[in-house]
Parts: sequence; C-alpha cells; structure tokens
Amino acid sequence: MHPSTQKVANAALELGLDVEIKEFAQTTRTAQEAADTIGCTLGQIVKSLCFAVNGEPIMALVSGVNQLDERKLASLRGVRRKKVKRATADAVKAATGFSIGGVPPFGHITPMTIFIDEDLLQFETVWAAAGTPFTVFAIGPEDLVSGCGGTAVNLKK
Repeated sequence: MHPSTQKVANAALELGLDVEIKEFAQTTRTAQEAADTIGCTLGQIVKSLCFAVNGEPIMALVSGVNQLDERKLASLRGVRRKKVKRATADAVKAATGFSIGGVPPFGHITPMTIFIDEDLLQFETVWAAAGTPFTVFAIGPEDLVSGCGGTAVNLKK
C-alpha cells in the first residue's frame, strides 16, 4: 500500500471508521474520473477543496455535481469573499500532508475547519480520496461528517 494511502487507513482506524480502500489502475483524480472508474453517480464523489481564509487552511468537501459558492464559504467564516483564496498545491500539501488529486477528508497533518456540502447527505454511500489519485474509499455521509469533525452546510452555487 502506498504510504499516503496507509496514512488514510491509519487515520480511519484511529477514528473508529471501518473503511475499505480500493485501488484502481485508472486515475480518480477528478470527480468525473472517480465516478467513471468507481461506477457511481457524480454526486456521490466527495471533492476535497482546500482554501486559505485569512491565511488559515479551510477544507470544503463538495458533492461532485456541485460547484462551491466561495461567497457562502466566506460568509461561514465571517469574512468578505476576497479573503477566500484557493490554496496552492504546495499549501494543500503543507496543510494536509497529501497532494491534490488524493486529498482525503481526514488524516491531515494540520487540524482545520471542514465544511461539508449538505447534498452529500442524500446518499447512502459517498466516495472520497484515499491519499493518492488512484485510491478511494466508500463511507456513509454521517460517518464522513463525524469522522472529519465537519459541519454540513449549503455550499453549492
């Protein structure tokens, strides 16, 4: 198992989550690639989007069919929209310990505020990245929320 994937597996165990990590030969880097590879709907894919709000890392876990409304994210943090910046690849790696395309919803090296797209709650199972662009795991939305310590809110445009 890839070291990044092992970190996700270990984090899940520490959180008391029973997840089975699946590895694919095809990439699951984008939401569409993940849905096609897994064979699920695009809405069941958890996009891990990292932002800097006044320099603080914030994560938004968004349904694959939705676009994030950055104004809503800014409002949740009590700042103006221009204070919300998409994190650079280096900033994502520094805050989470994972590279873009494989960032999981938990197991990050830096504790951060996490907001979860409430549209993910409509599914029995959702799929999240497991540390690399080739690994994912299925999880119930309630376990996702509790496991990452996130808050389910309306994030879509």
